[in-house]
Order: sequence, then C-alpha cells, then structure tokens
Amino acid sequence: MKIGLSKKVEEFEMSLNRAAEEAALKAAPVFIDAITNRSLQVGFEILNGADTAATNFLRKNTYSALYEKFLPIVKTAVEKVKVTSYWSPLTSAYNKFPGVTKQNPNLDEYVSNKAINGLMLLIADEETKIRKDPAARTSDLLKKVFGLK
Repeated sequence: MKIGLSKKVEEFEMSLNRAAEEAALKAAPVFIDAITNRSLQVGFEILNGADTAATNFLRKNTYSALYEKFLPIVKTAVEKVKVTSYWSPLTSAYNKFPGVTKQNPNLDEYVSNKAINGLMLLIADEETKIRKDPAARTSDLLKKVFGLK
C-alpha cells in the first residue's frame, strides 16, 4: 500500500546518512583521546585480545563522548526533514504491542545510537580483517604491530 510518503522517506534517509557521515568526522579526536590516555598494559591487552578487542575498548571508552558529538548533528538533520511528528506516535503505538522489541520514541536519541553502533560495526569489521589477514595491514605501523603476534 502506498501512502504518499516515499519522497519523505527518501529525504529522511538521505538526511540521516549525511548526518551520520558528518558525525563520524567528529569521532577521530574522541578515539585519539581515548587511546593516548591509556597505559602500555592496556595496549598489550588489546593487541593480544579477541578479534574486536580494540572496538570493544573504543565502545566502552568513547560511547558517551561520541553521543554528545553526534546528537546535535543528528538533531539538525532530523529537523530539516520534519519527520519527528511521524516517528514518535508510530513508535509509541508500536511499543504497546506485547512481545515486540521496544523502540525509542525519541528520534534524535534513536538515530544517534544507531549511528554510533553502525560506526562500531564498521570498525569491528576492519579490525577483524587486520587481525586475520596480513594483506589488510596496509600501513607500516599495522605490519609492525601485528607482525609481533
């Protein structure tokens, strides 16, 4: 069934993708700060840890700071396409159904969390490749660090 919202949905998706890309640019300084303020012991634990040890470290130590950086960018993007008036009533009604996975009716929070989780998934995928495939170690530093293992 078509209800005439496809253009709005496309605008919304495009706006959120752009917001996520813009927000991701704010992640690097947060990651650098988290990494540079750690001991060598933590570095070795990450190096010798599971396939996503570095990602898990970043998630644990940067999530709040990333959220603070992402939220204003997402909020601006969401305001541009004016879909909040649809989201909140829909999710609130959906959440009343028994047995469903509850969704956050606050669209800004929902999208910010999804963007951070998406970024972490990308990092985890890349980390796993680097750990498992020597060809994925594209810099001299990566070759040196992971060649030690």
